[in-house]
Amino acid sequence: MPGSPLNGLIHDLYYLEGVPPYARLTLPPMPGALLIVNLGAPFRIRAGTDVEAAEYADGCVVSTPTRAFEFGYPLRTRSVGVHVKPWGLAPFLSMPAVELCDRPVTLEQVWGRSAVVELRDRLAMADGPHEMLTLLEEELMRRLCETTGLGLVRHTSSVIAATSGAAAIGDLSVAAGVSNTHLARRFKELVGVTPKRLARTYRFAATVFSINPAGPVDWGDLAGGAGYFDQAHFGHEFRAFTGLTPTRYVEVRRRFLREHPGHVLDGWPLPAD
Repeated sequence: MPGSPLNGLIHDLYYLEGVPPYARLTLPPMPGALLIVNLGAPFRIRAGTDVEAAEYADGCVVSTPTRAFEFGYPLRTRSVGVHVKPWGLAPFLSMPAVELCDRPVTLEQVWGRSAVVELRDRLAMADGPHEMLTLLEEELMRRLCETTGLGLVRHTSSVIAATSGAAAIGDLSVAAGVSNTHLARRFKELVGVTPKRLARTYRFAATVFSINPAGPVDWGDLAGGAGYFDQAHFGHEFRAFTGLTPTRYVEVRRRFLREHPGHVLDGWPLPAD
């Protein structure tokens, strides 16, 4: 866990190396952003079923997504990255976060070619993962900028997160002393999505993490407990976020558990093969 002030912006920094459990993994939308510095062979991202996969050699940046992404990995992968809180990417960007929503861009497009080449060279020469993560943390600290509206968006997002997306957005606007329009505009600038969309993603994520794929699932109880109007609405939401029905989702999760028990990636990514 990084120290202050980064701990208010990011969840964690990570190091990933080795053979992926599957050549292609689907990542359902999550309430957070992602920054990856690639140190191995290029990987590919398909940002939705209606677009072609694109190759990323230096890494990628994406703000809070609204649909599932498919990652295609080389035989061996090596990278460092940052799991970013929904509002946490904005202080490191030179463009509105909404421009990156469902549009993964290369790291070079965000930070410039020379800076990324230098950073990747330093990471490649580092003495082990710990030093690599320290270098990445230092790079983030160096790039940290003051961001207008960050306090408002961070506080409102934190309330949405604490209620697993159940907070009434209108009430949050009133509590913050701003209009719904102003709040939505700030969210799109700094998070990439509106408060309503972020709340929807938090609710879905909380529901998914409450599922134990190793045991029986009572879909009616799960849907009701998550605040969905009915099971049909719940099923529609599942398909919108994952492309799968709830029962098919659990089958895929069980496949991961069966074929790679205890794997570090189990829990959110899904086999796409």
